[in-house]
Amino acid sequence: MTILQRINKIWRVFITGFCFVLFAAGGLLLTFIVFPVLTFSIKDKLARELKVQKTIQRAFSFFCTTMRLTGCIDYQFIGQEILQKDKNCLIVANHPSLIDYVLIASRLQQCDCLVKQAIWHNPFMKGVVKSAGYISNKNPQTLLDDCSQRLQQGNVLLVFPEGTRTTPGLKPTLQRGAAQIAVKTATDLRVVHISVTPPFLTKEKKWYQVADTKPFFLIEIKDKIEIAPFIENSQPPSIAVRSLNKHLATALFPSLNNNE
Repeated sequence: MTILQRINKIWRVFITGFCFVLFAAGGLLLTFIVFPVLTFSIKDKLARELKVQKTIQRAFSFFCTTMRLTGCIDYQFIGQEILQKDKNCLIVANHPSLIDYVLIASRLQQCDCLVKQAIWHNPFMKGVVKSAGYISNKNPQTLLDDCSQRLQQGNVLLVFPEGTRTTPGLKPTLQRGAAQIAVKTATDLRVVHISVTPPFLTKEKKWYQVADTKPFFLIEIKDKIEIAPFIENSQPPSIAVRSLNKHLATALFPSLNNNE
Protein backbone atom coordinates (compact mmCIF):
# COMPACT_ATOMS: atom_id res chain seq x y z
CA MET A 1 0.00 0.00 0.00
CA THR A 2 1.38 3.41 -0.99
CA ILE A 3 1.58 6.41 1.35
CA LEU A 4 -1.35 8.08 -0.44
CA GLN A 5 -3.43 4.92 -0.05
CA ARG A 6 -2.61 4.80 3.66
CA ILE A 7 -3.61 8.44 4.08
CA ASN A 8 -6.83 7.80 2.19
CA LYS A 9 -7.64 4.83 4.42
CA ILE A 10 -7.02 6.84 7.59
CA TRP A 11 -9.25 9.59 6.21
CA ARG A 12 -12.05 7.11 5.51
CA VAL A 13 -11.85 5.76 9.06
CA PHE A 14 -12.22 9.31 10.36
CA ILE A 15 -15.02 10.28 7.99
CA THR A 16 -16.90 7.03 8.64
CA GLY A 17 -16.91 7.87 12.34
CA PHE A 18 -18.03 11.41 11.52
CA CYS A 19 -20.91 10.04 9.43
CA PHE A 20 -22.04 7.85 12.32
CA VAL A 21 -22.11 10.91 14.56
CA LEU A 22 -23.92 12.91 11.87
CA PHE A 23 -26.54 10.18 11.47
CA ALA A 24 -27.12 9.96 15.22
CA ALA A 25 -27.37 13.73 15.56
CA GLY A 26 -29.77 13.87 12.63
CA GLY A 27 -31.95 11.19 14.21
CA LEU A 28 -32.15 13.15 17.47
CA LEU A 29 -32.88 16.41 15.63
CA LEU A 30 -35.72 14.83 13.69
CA THR A 31 -37.11 13.06 16.75
CA PHE A 32 -37.12 15.95 19.21
CA ILE A 33 -37.58 19.01 16.99
CA VAL A 34 -38.75 18.38 13.43
CA PHE A 35 -41.28 15.58 13.97
CA PRO A 36 -42.95 17.17 17.04
CA VAL A 37 -43.54 20.29 14.93
CA LEU A 38 -45.13 18.15 12.22
CA THR A 39 -47.25 16.36 14.81
CA PHE A 40 -48.51 19.69 16.13
CA SER A 41 -49.17 21.19 12.71
CA ILE A 42 -50.62 18.17 10.84
CA LYS A 43 -53.50 16.50 12.65
CA ASP A 44 -54.38 13.87 10.02
CA LYS A 45 -52.34 10.75 10.79
CA LEU A 46 -51.87 9.56 7.20
CA ALA A 47 -50.94 13.02 5.92
CA ARG A 48 -48.49 13.43 8.81
CA GLU A 49 -46.80 10.08 8.17
CA LEU A 50 -46.42 10.91 4.49
CA LYS A 51 -44.84 14.26 5.38
CA VAL A 52 -42.51 12.51 7.82
CA GLN A 53 -41.45 10.01 5.16
CA LYS A 54 -40.75 12.84 2.70
CA THR A 55 -38.63 14.51 5.37
CA ILE A 56 -36.74 11.26 5.96
CA GLN A 57 -36.10 10.98 2.21
CA ARG A 58 -34.55 14.46 2.12
CA ALA A 59 -32.47 13.80 5.23
CA PHE A 60 -31.20 10.48 3.88
CA SER A 61 -30.44 12.05 0.50
CA PHE A 62 -28.33 14.70 2.27
CA PHE A 63 -26.59 12.01 4.31
CA CYS A 64 -25.77 9.86 1.26
CA THR A 65 -24.49 12.89 -0.64
CA THR A 66 -22.29 13.78 2.33
CA MET A 67 -20.82 10.27 2.39
CA ARG A 68 -20.07 10.50 -1.31
CA LEU A 69 -18.57 14.01 -1.30
CA THR A 70 -16.32 13.27 1.66
CA GLY A 71 -14.98 10.13 -0.02
CA CYS A 72 -16.45 7.68 2.48
CA ILE A 73 -18.29 5.72 -0.22
CA ASP A 74 -19.45 6.01 -3.80
CA TYR A 75 -22.69 4.68 -5.29
CA GLN A 76 -24.75 4.41 -8.44
CA PHE A 77 -28.44 3.70 -8.97
CA ILE A 78 -29.58 1.93 -12.14
CA GLY A 79 -33.28 2.28 -12.87
CA GLN A 80 -34.24 4.46 -9.92
CA GLU A 81 -36.90 6.20 -12.05
CA ILE A 82 -38.70 2.83 -12.28
CA LEU A 83 -38.61 2.45 -8.52
CA GLN A 84 -39.99 5.94 -7.98
CA LYS A 85 -43.05 5.15 -10.11
CA ASP A 86 -44.02 2.00 -8.20
CA LYS A 87 -47.25 2.00 -6.20
CA ASN A 88 -48.96 -0.70 -4.16
CA CYS A 89 -46.03 -3.10 -4.19
CA LEU A 90 -43.39 -4.68 -2.02
CA ILE A 91 -39.79 -3.62 -2.54
CA VAL A 92 -37.55 -6.57 -1.69
CA ALA A 93 -33.78 -6.15 -1.51
CA ASN A 94 -30.73 -8.09 -0.42
CA HIS A 95 -28.89 -6.72 2.60
CA PRO A 96 -25.08 -6.61 2.36
CA SER A 97 -24.49 -3.43 4.40
CA LEU A 98 -25.79 -1.39 7.32
CA ILE A 99 -26.81 1.52 5.07
CA ASP A 100 -28.88 -0.37 2.46
CA TYR A 101 -32.14 1.00 3.86
CA VAL A 102 -30.75 4.53 3.90
CA LEU A 103 -29.68 4.34 0.25
CA ILE A 104 -33.04 3.02 -0.97
CA ALA A 105 -35.16 5.34 1.19
CA SER A 106 -33.12 8.33 0.00
CA ARG A 107 -34.75 7.88 -3.41
CA LEU A 108 -38.37 7.42 -2.29
CA GLN A 109 -40.61 10.19 -0.99
CA GLN A 110 -42.99 7.52 0.27
CA CYS A 111 -41.57 4.33 1.70
CA ASP A 112 -43.03 2.24 4.50
CA CYS A 113 -40.57 -0.18 6.03
CA LEU A 114 -40.80 -3.43 7.94
CA VAL A 115 -38.32 -3.08 10.81
CA LYS A 116 -37.12 -5.46 13.50
CA GLN A 117 -38.13 -4.81 17.08
CA ALA A 118 -34.59 -3.87 18.16
CA ILE A 119 -34.82 -0.66 16.11
CA TRP A 120 -37.73 0.49 18.28
CA HIS A 121 -35.37 0.48 21.27
CA ASN A 122 -32.56 2.36 19.49
CA PRO A 123 -32.48 5.89 20.97
CA PHE A 124 -31.40 7.42 17.65
CA MET A 125 -33.97 5.62 15.50
CA LYS A 126 -37.08 4.83 17.56
CA GLY A 127 -38.49 8.34 17.15
CA VAL A 128 -37.93 8.19 13.41
CA VAL A 129 -39.59 4.81 12.84
CA LYS A 130 -42.50 5.68 15.13
CA SER A 131 -43.21 9.04 13.49
CA ALA A 132 -42.95 7.52 10.00
CA GLY A 133 -45.49 4.84 10.89
CA TYR A 134 -43.10 2.01 10.08
CA ILE A 135 -44.28 -1.54 10.82
CA SER A 136 -42.69 -3.59 13.59
CA ASN A 137 -42.22 -7.34 13.20
CA LYS A 138 -42.87 -7.85 16.93
CA ASN A 139 -46.43 -9.14 16.62
CA PRO A 140 -46.89 -11.72 13.83
CA GLN A 141 -50.64 -11.76 14.43
CA THR A 142 -51.10 -8.12 13.39
CA LEU A 143 -48.15 -7.85 11.00
CA LEU A 144 -49.96 -9.07 7.88
CA ASP A 145 -53.00 -6.89 8.57
CA ASP A 146 -50.80 -3.81 9.05
CA CYS A 147 -48.95 -4.51 5.80
CA SER A 148 -52.21 -5.12 3.94
CA GLN A 149 -53.62 -1.80 5.12
CA ARG A 150 -50.58 0.15 3.90
CA LEU A 151 -50.50 -1.60 0.55
CA GLN A 152 -54.23 -1.01 0.00
CA GLN A 153 -53.51 2.70 0.38
CA GLY A 154 -51.19 2.45 -2.64
CA ASN A 155 -48.01 2.61 -0.57
CA VAL A 156 -44.75 0.82 -1.22
CA LEU A 157 -43.29 -1.33 1.57
CA LEU A 158 -39.57 -2.08 1.84
CA VAL A 159 -38.61 -5.53 3.14
CA PHE A 160 -35.23 -7.25 3.47
CA PRO A 161 -36.15 -10.95 3.19
CA GLU A 162 -32.89 -12.08 4.80
CA GLY A 163 -33.97 -10.42 8.04
CA THR A 164 -30.40 -9.34 8.79
CA ARG A 165 -27.26 -8.39 6.93
CA THR A 166 -25.63 -10.97 4.65
CA THR A 167 -22.61 -12.76 6.08
CA PRO A 168 -19.82 -12.64 3.45
CA GLY A 169 -18.72 -16.09 2.37
CA LEU A 170 -21.88 -17.84 3.53
CA LYS A 171 -24.82 -18.75 1.34
CA PRO A 172 -27.67 -16.34 2.11
CA THR A 173 -30.99 -17.69 3.30
CA LEU A 174 -34.35 -15.96 3.08
CA GLN A 175 -36.99 -15.86 5.75
CA ARG A 176 -40.54 -16.29 4.46
CA GLY A 177 -41.90 -12.97 5.73
CA ALA A 178 -41.78 -11.12 2.41
CA ALA A 179 -43.32 -14.05 0.51
CA GLN A 180 -46.05 -14.43 3.12
CA ILE A 181 -46.94 -10.74 2.89
CA ALA A 182 -47.02 -10.88 -0.91
CA VAL A 183 -49.25 -13.96 -1.02
CA LYS A 184 -51.53 -12.79 1.79
CA THR A 185 -52.06 -9.35 0.23
CA ALA A 186 -51.83 -10.45 -3.43
CA THR A 187 -49.14 -7.82 -4.00
CA ASP A 188 -46.45 -7.74 -6.70
CA LEU A 189 -42.79 -7.44 -5.70
CA ARG A 190 -40.11 -5.12 -7.07
CA VAL A 191 -36.64 -6.66 -6.78
CA VAL A 192 -33.69 -4.43 -5.85
CA HIS A 193 -30.18 -5.88 -5.96
CA ILE A 194 -27.41 -4.20 -3.97
CA SER A 195 -23.73 -5.02 -4.41
CA VAL A 196 -20.85 -3.32 -2.59
CA THR A 197 -17.16 -3.74 -3.39
CA PRO A 198 -15.22 -4.08 -1.18
CA PRO A 199 -17.57 -5.07 1.70
CA PHE A 200 -18.51 -2.18 3.99
CA LEU A 201 -20.34 -2.04 7.34
CA THR A 202 -21.03 -5.75 7.34
CA LYS A 203 -22.40 -7.61 10.33
CA GLU A 204 -19.00 -9.08 11.27
CA LYS A 205 -16.82 -5.95 11.19
CA LYS A 206 -16.67 -2.80 13.31
CA TRP A 207 -17.29 0.56 11.66
CA TYR A 208 -13.59 1.49 11.83
CA GLN A 209 -12.46 -1.68 10.01
CA VAL A 210 -12.56 -0.09 6.57
CA ALA A 211 -11.15 -1.71 3.45
CA ASP A 212 -8.01 -0.55 1.65
CA THR A 213 -10.11 0.99 -1.14
CA LYS A 214 -13.27 3.10 -1.13
CA PRO A 215 -16.48 1.02 -1.16
CA PHE A 216 -18.70 1.31 -4.24
CA PHE A 217 -22.41 0.54 -4.00
CA LEU A 218 -24.33 -0.50 -7.11
CA ILE A 219 -28.09 -0.43 -6.59
CA GLU A 220 -29.92 -2.08 -9.49
CA ILE A 221 -33.70 -1.90 -9.85
CA LYS A 222 -34.74 -5.23 -11.34
CA ASP A 223 -37.96 -6.56 -12.84
CA LYS A 224 -41.20 -6.78 -10.92
CA ILE A 225 -42.37 -10.23 -9.87
CA GLU A 226 -46.09 -10.69 -10.51
CA ILE A 227 -47.80 -12.52 -7.67
CA ALA A 228 -50.85 -13.79 -9.61
CA PRO A 229 -49.16 -16.87 -11.18
CA PHE A 230 -47.89 -18.05 -7.78
CA ILE A 231 -51.34 -17.75 -6.23
CA GLU A 232 -53.21 -19.27 -9.18
CA ASN A 233 -50.86 -22.21 -9.60
CA SER A 234 -50.44 -23.14 -5.94
CA GLN A 235 -52.81 -24.56 -3.36
CA PRO A 236 -52.77 -24.21 -0.40
CA PRO A 237 -51.19 -20.73 0.19
CA SER A 238 -48.23 -22.27 2.03
CA ILE A 239 -47.11 -23.84 -1.25
CA ALA A 240 -47.36 -20.45 -3.00
CA VAL A 241 -45.22 -18.92 -0.23
CA ARG A 242 -42.59 -21.64 -0.57
CA SER A 243 -42.50 -21.35 -4.36
CA LEU A 244 -42.29 -17.55 -4.28
CA ASN A 245 -39.54 -17.60 -1.66
CA LYS A 246 -37.46 -19.92 -3.84
CA HIS A 247 -38.00 -17.61 -6.83
CA LEU A 248 -37.00 -14.60 -4.71
CA ALA A 249 -33.72 -16.25 -3.75
CA THR A 250 -32.92 -16.71 -7.44
CA ALA A 251 -33.82 -13.09 -8.22
CA LEU A 252 -31.88 -11.57 -5.31
CA PHE A 253 -28.75 -13.70 -5.65
CA PRO A 254 -28.28 -14.46 -9.36
CA SER A 255 -24.53 -15.00 -9.08
CA LEU A 256 -24.97 -17.75 -6.48
CA ASN A 257 -27.54 -19.52 -8.57
CA ASN A 258 -25.35 -19.26 -11.67
CA ASN A 259 -22.53 -20.95 -9.76
CA GLU A 260 -24.65 -23.87 -8.66
